[in-house]
Amino acid sequence: MSDRAMSVVRAGALTTVQDRGRPGHAHLGVPRSGALDGPAAALVNRLVGNPPDAAVLETTLTGCALAPRSDVTVAVGGAPCRVTVGGRPAAWGAPVRVPAGAVLDVGPAIRGVRGYVAVSGGIVVEAVLGSRSTDLLSGLGPPPLTDGTVLPLGRERPPHARVDAAPQPAPPAELVLRVTLGPRADWFTPDALRAFTARTFHVSSASNRIGLRTEGPVLERARGGELASEGMVLGAVQVPPAGRPVVFLADHPTTGGYPVIGVVRRADLPAAAQAAPGTPVRFVAVRRR
Repeated sequence: MSDRAMSVVRAGALTTVQDRGRPGHAHLGVPRSGALDGPAAALVNRLVGNPPDAAVLETTLTGCALAPRSDVTVAVGGAPCRVTVGGRPAAWGAPVRVPAGAVLDVGPAIRGVRGYVAVSGGIVVEAVLGSRSTDLLSGLGPPPLTDGTVLPLGRERPPHARVDAAPQPAPPAELVLRVTLGPRADWFTPDALRAFTARTFHVSSASNRIGLRTEGPVLERARGGELASEGMVLGAVQVPPAGRPVVFLADHPTTGGYPVIGVVRRADLPAAAQAAPGTPVRFVAVRRR
């Protein structure tokens, strides 16, 4: 392998390779996948001079540590965290030069959940169905990183962005999700529909890349039985028999049999990627556009 590679020193709780995902394959049962916080992934790519669809690393809560085999430029964004290079403090949210063999340590999230690490040239693991993204549901793409994994890098495309720091949204203190009711809102009682858009839920620690699970009010159904499986979309709010809403994220299944009470606006989903367990969640009903 050439020196355009990077070794994983510390993989962290869950670090995966992500890009813009593989949309357009739902009819084959393949989820979209891709970075949960798309704007954060695109920004770190821009900071190091990569195109917006270059593959990056997505970390979860505990960060990761990496050692490049050649000099590279990196940028860390998404959830704020402490960054060091060779044990010395380095900038978060800005381009940083990492010498060959030095360890880039991306620390635990100070706020939020998911961090993004872009490397000049991008991560060039083998693409599957046009994407390098790890899909936890289907198993497509590279497996989650483990200690000792070696990641190939693409050719560097200078120059990187000449900025001291780039503004990034703070992780939400309260997650407000705009939702269009339906298509199965008629499966719920009037009291449940009022509770869905008037009461406060909280992010569950059981949330993952498949869905943001909630704790709080139980939404009562108006009818018994279950639906036949039907297609699911990104942002669908499915309500299992326990009555607590689940917002489908990038690795969601393409079909499901629990009723969908509403669909979250796609523009609100990046904030959901950064909502830590316990974060208050409110669903705000909006008209279909």
